[in-house]
Amino acid sequence: MKLARTIRFDPSDLNVFPIAADEGEWAVVGTFCFAAMPPADLTGKVKQAFSNGFLGCQSFGFSTLVSVVTARPADVEMITDHLATHLVEKFGAPSKAATTDAVADEIEFMAELCESHKTGTLLAIQRSWGDDGIKEVFRSLPKPDSCAEQKIWTIIDDDVENA
Repeated sequence: MKLARTIRFDPSDLNVFPIAADEGEWAVVGTFCFAAMPPADLTGKVKQAFSNGFLGCQSFGFSTLVSVVTARPADVEMITDHLATHLVEKFGAPSKAATTDAVADEIEFMAELCESHKTGTLLAIQRSWGDDGIKEVFRSLPKPDSCAEQKIWTIIDDDVENA
């Protein structure tokens, strides 16, 4: 199964979102966070999270970009547990068991979004309020094949004695 992990190219997420997701967290689309929020309440950093943020499953923070990756069953279990915990703690769900369908739907939606993309593809989201509620548009930036095997780091042994 393909899902997504947060990725950060620069520190901007730390400055624009109420809470920034940590680098490498599992992520879901997370639009449910805004479903009951009136458009007038979307201001400042909350508006940025609404407009451009994927939801990190561990921190419940936001990330502008996610990368498509392969998830194992154990990863899906961990994502499920984190989302269920947050739904109880932050949204008042009566129990983790009561969140089963909502969490499964959120993970399934993310998996469907990622499935048509190659591993390493970057995804971005843009949300807006439309006549029928929240509208989502997803963009993708494929991982360039020409960069896949490039060496970008050089390791220098710093234990070399100076002559």
